[in-house]
Amino acid sequence: MIRDIARLTKNKFDLLVVGGGINGAAAAHLAAASGASVALLEKGDWASGTSSKSTKLLHGGIRYLEHFEFDLVAESLKERFIQWQAAPHLVKPLPFVVPVYKGDPRPLWMMQAGVRLYDFLSGERRIGDHRFLSAADVMALAPGINPDGLCGAVEYMDAQMDDARICLENVLMADLRGAVAANYVEVESFIKNERRQATGVHARDILSGAQLQIFASTIIVTAGPWTDQITAKDVPHAVRRLRPTKGVHLVYRGEISSHAFLLQSRRDRRIFFVIPFKGNTLIGTTDTDFNQSPDKVEVQDSDIQYLLQEAGRVFPHISFDRSQIITTFAGIRPLVADKGNPSRISRKHVIEKHASGIYYVMGGKYTTYRAIAREAVLKAMPQLAPKIPYGGQYVLYGSGGNEELKILSQRLEVPLELAKYLQGIYGSRWVDVWEMARGNPALKQRICSCSQAIAAQVVYSRQVEMAQNTGDIIERRLGLTYLDCPTKACRRAIEEIFKA
Repeated sequence: MIRDIARLTKNKFDLLVVGGGINGAAAAHLAAASGASVALLEKGDWASGTSSKSTKLLHGGIRYLEHFEFDLVAESLKERFIQWQAAPHLVKPLPFVVPVYKGDPRPLWMMQAGVRLYDFLSGERRIGDHRFLSAADVMALAPGINPDGLCGAVEYMDAQMDDARICLENVLMADLRGAVAANYVEVESFIKNERRQATGVHARDILSGAQLQIFASTIIVTAGPWTDQITAKDVPHAVRRLRPTKGVHLVYRGEISSHAFLLQSRRDRRIFFVIPFKGNTLIGTTDTDFNQSPDKVEVQDSDIQYLLQEAGRVFPHISFDRSQIITTFAGIRPLVADKGNPSRISRKHVIEKHASGIYYVMGGKYTTYRAIAREAVLKAMPQLAPKIPYGGQYVLYGSGGNEELKILSQRLEVPLELAKYLQGIYGSRWVDVWEMARGNPALKQRICSCSQAIAAQVVYSRQVEMAQNTGDIIERRLGLTYLDCPTKACRRAIEEIFKA
């Protein structure tokens, strides 16, 4: 995937997608796969906003059942299954335990009814069955869990994902189908004709400073929490359409349990997760209103205190010392404006067409991204309907690869454990990474003791995956920012390889 800025200005596109998060990446992918000429622009790196700041779950959203959003949950469960089939290297089934204590906002009978309904809505697309657990069962699963007032638990199945790489694989698929994609290109204003219809954009290449004019018959804006800012460039003084909320996560050193836990907060009735993640534990998330620029989102001490205190209530044997936090991150949910408690605002999406002819995608949840993107493309370009990939036809960049891994690794002379690691990131494309290293022993070397990452992955990130700086690689291509690496040798190694 080559970042060729000149190609953006040579011809008029059928479709221009503004925003390279998950919805925009998928819209570009689907439109390009349907034969349209497509341009995709992102002012940062792919998935550098909300799309890499999630709880790393592809899930139906069991908590939405209590708000009677059965259609949203059913659609999410369907999409969860489609993604698992398309990208099993990035989507892994994971059991979730919901312990219930006396005094919890949601009693045990309610959670039991909830998981029954959850599996019913999954239908044939379920990825595992629920079960009911006694207090003794829960303590056996998680030694050290607080036994005081523990009534029992339910267990159900959902899926964990690599959010940044799912987004990237959609961009790679769009490129493979002929789309022109460029990160670090910011839209500054819209070009309009005499009828005030948008025909393109004035944009700036952030890396070179070059000013660009890019023309397209149709424009879809998928800017997530930046949507209101983009709208203001189309309609000055437009009414804000979003109610952004902040979600904070932290990665805590060590794995508390091999099971994920969904916990009920006593403080504000919210639910949050304690999830095994890359050998450590992911704890999140918060849900608070955020009224500043999405560019300025930060993790506050109060966010960390909230998560540690609530987790400590259920796992009192762990001190939850701040010194054991590996990293924290915060994302902004681009929720459609509504009244009430932030955590109760619907995650349903809205697609609006403005007088300028521009389509805006707002709201939604990561799990339903494919359905959201499909709907956006169909509304903007209905003539593509017969050609848009659907269901089992939906594939990502690393999909496929049926040869047994052990046999393939032997044939390619790569250690089996390294092959498993590479396949878990690139799917069937892991072979491409290894081929890059076959003639260069230096590229086969691990870059640090904190992971199995090899030097070839850094080169691959730059040459194939459009990484423009070391942060792109550390945070979104390889996910090293979540690992416990006291020496930071991996970062220094990546910087040296990147400079070469």
